[in-house]
This record gives sequence, structure tokens and C-alpha cells, in this order.
Amino acid sequence: MAESAGLSRYTVIEAYERLQARGLILSRPGAGYFVRPPADLPVVAEAVMQERTEPSRLDVTWLLREMFGTGTSVKLTAASGVLPQHWLDADLVAGAIRASARTDVEGLLHYGHPQGSPQLRKHIATMLGTQGVAAHPDHHLMTTAGVTHAIDLVLRLMVQPGDTVLVEDPGWPLIFGRLAAYGARIISVPRRREGPDLEVLERLATEHRPKLFLINSVVHNPTGYTLGAAAAHDVLRLAEKHDFMILEDDTYADFHDGTSIRLASMDRLQRVILVTGYAKTLAAGLRVGVLAARPDLVARLIDLKLLAGLCTPQLGENVMTRLLREGHYGRHLLRLRQKVNQARQKCVDALMTCGLNVPYLPPAGIFVWADCGQDSEAVARAASEAGMLLAPGTLFSSTQAPSTMLRFTVSAVEQAELWPALASLLKRR
Repeated sequence: MAESAGLSRYTVIEAYERLQARGLILSRPGAGYFVRPPADLPVVAEAVMQERTEPSRLDVTWLLREMFGTGTSVKLTAASGVLPQHWLDADLVAGAIRASARTDVEGLLHYGHPQGSPQLRKHIATMLGTQGVAAHPDHHLMTTAGVTHAIDLVLRLMVQPGDTVLVEDPGWPLIFGRLAAYGARIISVPRRREGPDLEVLERLATEHRPKLFLINSVVHNPTGYTLGAAAAHDVLRLAEKHDFMILEDDTYADFHDGTSIRLASMDRLQRVILVTGYAKTLAAGLRVGVLAARPDLVARLIDLKLLAGLCTPQLGENVMTRLLREGHYGRHLLRLRQKVNQARQKCVDALMTCGLNVPYLPPAGIFVWADCGQDSEAVARAASEAGMLLAPGTLFSSTQAPSTMLRFTVSAVEQAELWPALASLLKRR
């Protein structure tokens, strides 16, 4: 082949190896390379291949399918839980990956530290310290494969079937499904602008003796609200009085411009477990999350992490360490916040033009919680039929209670055709 084609033998051998890797040819030692017969695909029952029908009730699984591109064809979306790729900095992340691969090749060949990269934990401890959360890198911190992984580990450790867990309403839909999978008894606490409804929280804590309370304190999903100081103090007081732990989800806190109240700061990680990560602000594909808790809980959570999946990928941790150490993440965050803040005001203006009401303009974050004045699930269903993805308020309730609210992602402002389509849809109903 090399002689007839006038090519180097090495070039031909590499070509053969690529064809073999793709399953197109096979090698017979001593005989040569031969074309591989095409493999017969397994016969799949027709019922399995039938197109999914729209569920009788829109749920979080439906939303996730649509968001991640495995559902029906969506042309316009206002319901994504993440920012578009071009709002983030792919070159920054790619450069950090290349630099990390050059400087720590040996580390990529081994499992990482069970607790997470020591260097990364030191930088995170410093960052948390600037936010008022005193955390020792060796005793209070561990890394996870994102915030969802961190929350899952905490639920595995602390929640047994039948245990009562309090959640916010509205709140993050994914957590409702996770709690149900562990057999927890889920009870909702209404979320107000300054924090959870404290009267309801105390009444439920007295009646049900909860094991855990999950709260999204800073830049709440879906409302964008941030916990006030007085409410934070009362939440901790009730946790002490009724002996329950608090899982503080800090996923969107980096979108907050100023100093914000964190329960973990006020509590000094005694009753509060703090989880955060970088998927929303930097790169979801890195899967780097952080968990801060008191030392005895961290030790038990590390054991669970080892049993569930050994160590978290070292490459992502090395990349995050470099970005934090060299100040790249901080500068990126400033640029991203500015873009998000500008888009949020434009999003609110567009929603009001379409006839929706925004009861409160959130000061930070990538979401706007808007009132469409009618059953939002019916609106979302009609939108889906028209190729538009909306997130109805029913999804953000643990009981899927009827709601007139819709959650919008501020990056939707870039889709000029979305707004007239939305306005037309609402007028027709």
C-alpha cells in the first residue's frame, strides 16, 4: 500500500490503526488487514422505538429532557438552568486545561486525594474566609463532582426512609425527586423575599421534628431572592431549638455582587452544611463542587464518597486550582456578573411588555420569577406544542401545586423572536 500510493509506511500503518479503531477493518497477525463485515444491529421492538408522548403532567424529568436536548424539538427556550456557552469563557478553561496537563502529567495517571486536591481546598478555604465562612482546608472541606453530588452524599448520610425533610416552596425541582428516592417525607416551607416563612417553619418543626432543612439562601432558585440577616438569625435559632440540620445550597451565590448573608458564616459550620460549585459560572463539564461541614461529618462523607465513586477527577480540580490561584476566575466572574445584570433588566422589561408581572426585581442571579396571570402549566404545555420551552411554577413546588408563575433565564433576551411569540401565546389563552 505504501509503495503503490507513494506514502510513508508509518502513514499507512497509522491509517490502518484508525480504521481498525473505528471497527471498519481487522488485523490478522501474519496475514494482514481485512475489511470487517458490517455488524448486524440488534433488532429492537417497535414499542421501544415509539416516540415519547407528552406526559399527562409536566414534571422535572420532562424539563430536564427538554433542557438537555433529549426531548421534543425546541426552537426557543426561556427555561434553561444554565447560561449559554458563549457567555462563558471557553478559551480561559481550555488554556487552564492545557497548562494543567503540562505541569501535572503524573497526577493525571492516578486517583486523586479522597478529600479532594489539597491545593484546591486551600484556595477555597481562603475564598470562603473572605465571605465570612471560617473553614479549615483539612478539616472542614471536601470536593465533590458538582453540587448535585454533594447534596446526594449528604442525603445518603442523614436521611432514612420516613424521615421528615423540610424544603422551600418554590425550590429546586431536582431535589424533590432525590428526596423521594430516599423515602423521605417532604414538607414545604413557603419562601418569601427575606427568607422562609418563619411562622410556618416553626410550626412544622414543632409538629414533625424534621431531620434536615434544605435552603437556597443566596440568589435563590427560582426567585432570585437573598436571605436577610434577621431571617437568617431566626432560622438558626429554630434549628437549635428543634434540633435539625441545615443544608445550605450556595450554587448561585457567586452571581451576587456584594456581601451576602450565609448561614454557614453565622453558624460556624455547626448545624449548617454548605455546598457550592462552579458549573453555573465557569464550566459545567469540569464537575467541581465543594462541601463544607464540621470535621466529624466531613470524615463520614469522605467514606461515602469513596464507596460511591472513589475520588473526584483530578484534572478538573487542577484546572480550578490554577484559575483560582492566578486570579483568572475572579476576573471572569466580574465580567460575567456585569453581563448577567444587564441582561436581567432587559429580560424584566421584555416580560412586562409581553404582559407578565414581575412582583420583585431580583438584585442578582440568572433567573426572573414572573407571573403570567393564568395556569402556568397550561401555558407551558401550549408553548411546548409551539416549539417554545417554558418552566412553569408547578415544577418548583414539592407537591406540584397549581401556579401562575414562570421561571425565565435572563439569557433569553438574545432570542428576539421569543418575545412576540410569548406575547401572542398569552393573548390567545
